[in-house]
Amino acid sequence: MKSKQEPYVIPKGPTIGGQAVMEGVMMRSPDKVAIAVRRENGDIVVKCDANNPISKKHKWMGLPFIRGVVNFCLMLSIGMKTLTTSTQMLGIADEEPTKFEKWLSQKLGKGIDKIVMGTAIVLAVILSVLLFFMLPELVAKLLKSVISSNVLVNLLSGIVRILILIGYIMFCAKVPDVRRTFQYHGAEHKTVYCHEHEKPLTPENARVYTTLHPRCGTSFLLIVFVLSIILFTILGYQGDSYILRLLSRLALLPVVAGVSYELLQYLAKHENAFIRAVRWPGMQLQRLTTKQPDDGMLEVAIASMKAAIDGLPEGKRTSEGWVILPPSDEYLAANPKAKAAREKSAAKSEKTENAEAADTTDSAAQPESAEGNG
Repeated sequence: MKSKQEPYVIPKGPTIGGQAVMEGVMMRSPDKVAIAVRRENGDIVVKCDANNPISKKHKWMGLPFIRGVVNFCLMLSIGMKTLTTSTQMLGIADEEPTKFEKWLSQKLGKGIDKIVMGTAIVLAVILSVLLFFMLPELVAKLLKSVISSNVLVNLLSGIVRILILIGYIMFCAKVPDVRRTFQYHGAEHKTVYCHEHEKPLTPENARVYTTLHPRCGTSFLLIVFVLSIILFTILGYQGDSYILRLLSRLALLPVVAGVSYELLQYLAKHENAFIRAVRWPGMQLQRLTTKQPDDGMLEVAIASMKAAIDGLPEGKRTSEGWVILPPSDEYLAANPKAKAAREKSAAKSEKTENAEAADTTDSAAQPESAEGNG
């Protein structure tokens, strides 16, 4: 069924949002954070924890403009942590650590997972600074040699920054695993729409909605990039020193993030023709970061949404406390690989049980040794 763009419904109560993860979706409500992933055998594994925003402990971090900076900083670290958790839930993060990772863990006194996550965050920050600050400012330096207008130089370098973002997203979308993550991103948006329209959370109901949502982080990024052109022009260093230009842009990033967050919230809480026009570019950029999901992906997003609202569902639990929801017959019929994986796992379990039963029988059949008469 083709997706439709129903009139945007401004949420009446606290909003629920999330992000796509490895083969799944994270949903965050005011008091819970839930993650649901789909394993190779079709099982949906659900995890749910309490949501304790830092703004509850430090009230000033929830103030307008400041909260945008805080959320911008947390977005990267929480995103990486959630991705790491999702790989653990999938059972694909059990590889033996390398000797270097073991050595680094011993020296720093940190767990392997924290070392890997910290390294990933550092590399992500370095790549971001290189692509979205150093490279555009190098272009600006070249432009300043032929263009005298600072406004035009900042405009053109800002456009370069946006083009790099679009190119980066398009490049990532070529990777099959990333494309599947973009499908789960679409499933997250459809499920959020279904919840906001107060419809029962089913794949049939969620399927009809669009994958484009006003509160998406993709829209936030575009707002950041566009506002940076204006704020860098007004407040940034405009001289010829490349280093000073770069440092002034980095120093202004918290200001840009704070203003951008407030604008995103405002656009999401109002609805009229002008607001829709302002939202439109960000919504179109989401066409690159969201793809149409299948019903199996919607089931995962819905499981995450339900856990974020009501807590963990009933079901078999793993040793970590995660709940395992078996796949539906419809899912197995449409996904022969998952069905084959389940059959292989069942055969392996039966073989193990038979071997254990045989060992028990053999032990019971052994004659008791004669007592010595001494």
